[in-house]
Amino acid sequence: MLLKAADLENIKAGRIDTAFRRWSRPTVKAGGTLMTAIGVLAIEAVDIVDGEVAPEDARRAGFDSVAALRRWLEGGRPGQLYRIRMRYAGADPRIALRASAGDAEEIDKALARLDARGAWTGEVLALIEAHPGRVAQALADEMGLDKLKFKARVRQLKALGLTESLEIGYRLSPRGAAVLARRRGPIASA
Repeated sequence: MLLKAADLENIKAGRIDTAFRRWSRPTVKAGGTLMTAIGVLAIEAVDIVDGEVAPEDARRAGFDSVAALRRWLEGGRPGQLYRIRMRYAGADPRIALRASAGDAEEIDKALARLDARGAWTGEVLALIEAHPGRVAQALADEMGLDKLKFKARVRQLKALGLTESLEIGYRLSPRGAAVLARRRGPIASA
């Protein structure tokens, strides 16, 4: 579920706690969480809207009126209308991970699980290190992968705190740089 930056800031500040979406099936569920640019959102409820939207619900979603919400929904995707209740639950835990390299054994185990069906983690980390800020399509092309598959791999590394998303492309976090350096081993002196 994508949310605009302004809406995210309003959720974090407590001014918005509701969103509306048309879906063939929900992409979030009550009790779950959603990782966003501002941190983690707790999804408290996901309900089908059978009748009219209440004016209070439209306001809780940041709209001045039900009519304004209807205009926003016009021309959007087809599907059932859902009301999603959410709240800001805290900072992105991956941010703290990015600066920590102390759990090398756990990181290595996680990377081994990712590499179990074919080693790729080291190649992706090295590629991002060599080309920070390069668009995902160019990196995917260099690896001979579909862009969506490449981005899915980067998200797995990001979940471990090894990469950071930039406005365009990615870069290694300090943790990712430490992992890559450890994998390469010590540099021999001449």
